[in-house]
Amino acid sequence: MSGKKPNIKNAWKHARKPSGKPNKSALETSIQIGKYNRLGVQTESDFGVYLNLGEDRVLLPNKYVPESLSIGDFIDVFVYTDSEDRLVATTLKPAGVVGDFVFLTAKDVAPFGTFMDWGLEKDLLVPKNEQQDRMTPGKKYLVKICRDDRTHRVYGTTKISANCDKNTRDLKVGQQVDLIIHTITAIGIMAVVDNRYYGMMYLNETYQKLFTGDTCKGYIMRIREDGKIDLSMKKPGYSSIPKSAEVILYRLNKSGGFIPCHDKSSPEEIRRQFSMSKKEFKRAVGNLYKRRLIELKNNGIALLK
Repeated sequence: MSGKKPNIKNAWKHARKPSGKPNKSALETSIQIGKYNRLGVQTESDFGVYLNLGEDRVLLPNKYVPESLSIGDFIDVFVYTDSEDRLVATTLKPAGVVGDFVFLTAKDVAPFGTFMDWGLEKDLLVPKNEQQDRMTPGKKYLVKICRDDRTHRVYGTTKISANCDKNTRDLKVGQQVDLIIHTITAIGIMAVVDNRYYGMMYLNETYQKLFTGDTCKGYIMRIREDGKIDLSMKKPGYSSIPKSAEVILYRLNKSGGFIPCHDKSSPEEIRRQFSMSKKEFKRAVGNLYKRRLIELKNNGIALLK
């Protein structure tokens, strides 16, 4: 393909520019704005190549065109709009696509919004009316990537809870889920669930140190009538006992075969030693005792030799 670098502005007159009104076919059957698309190479120009899907086409500028690309080939590209609302394709990979929740760094703050670094030449704008709190350059924020179906513009929002799905009918108690830690409050830890829902883990259900931006596995403890989700790091019921028992055995071996924790120990001490609740500890100790792997002493638990 051509390696020329003429003024690309002139080439845009051949590319489709989204109208002010949503085009049903464009939204449902053609190029997906704000997402990855597998598109065919239609024609070559001095400015790059035109990729198409159905009647829609988009320019892939020369700097993104692989040397081996030919007419009729297919290529995976990310499609979004430039500052003049014209479609543009790129082989660069952004931090996320429309619908994703990602942690991004704020670059610049303007009166109308904040520009976030998401890995493309054009920064992602979080409009002022889509900001949960005032944003500061250099600081990281959890952002949901969205698309305005009227203008086709891709933008971000930090109003995380308000932009999560409230319909939880597909979730079940005890289900394992993926969590993105959003905020940590005095009551609990707020998290995005399966890149879709919003939930909270009470601090007394959290037995490991977590920080904003961390990702981890969790479990659905309960689903409230208002759609709110209670989370836990442990699977509800007795199914987590074998794993907790293995944790106790591991800690006993690391501690020389004895740990001064027993049924009268404080929940805080048990949490510090084993990263589990006192209730979980007592169940796991009972499991190990029945299997004759430990002995119970007045001042703690010990491995049986």
